[in-house]
Amino acid sequence: MNTYSVKAKDIKRSWHVIDADGQILGKVATEAATLLMGKNKTTFTNNLDTGDYVVIINAAKFIVTGKKMEEKVYYRHSNYPGGLKTTTLAQMLEKDPVFAVQNAVKGMLPSTKLGNAMFKKLKVYAGAEHPHTAQTNV
Repeated sequence: MNTYSVKAKDIKRSWHVIDADGQILGKVATEAATLLMGKNKTTFTNNLDTGDYVVIINAAKFIVTGKKMEEKVYYRHSNYPGGLKTTTLAQMLEKDPVFAVQNAVKGMLPSTKLGNAMFKKLKVYAGAEHPHTAQTNV
């Protein structure tokens, strides 16, 4: 008996639309990461990008539990002394609600070239409109 190994030409990609309106951020990110990696398919192979395209709409309308709006902090540093910048989740939602969703999904993907290829198949929009209406074949 031989083990089947999927080839790059055998990978079939489909499009999935996830509506984040009223859903918990972590659950939306988990579902998106699973679809991007292809773990929902029987042909999943961890050394190939077998995942699908994912479109997340209404990214500005997700919810979080507890005190995460005030206590969850995003850090960045300019590599200069005293260059640490902090932003809370509430401030980030006002500035760029798409970043919060993208950051949550990216943290659930592998930190490799393969993970970067998976992340490129993610499209996030703050509103309900998106230009990928022709690809929604799921």
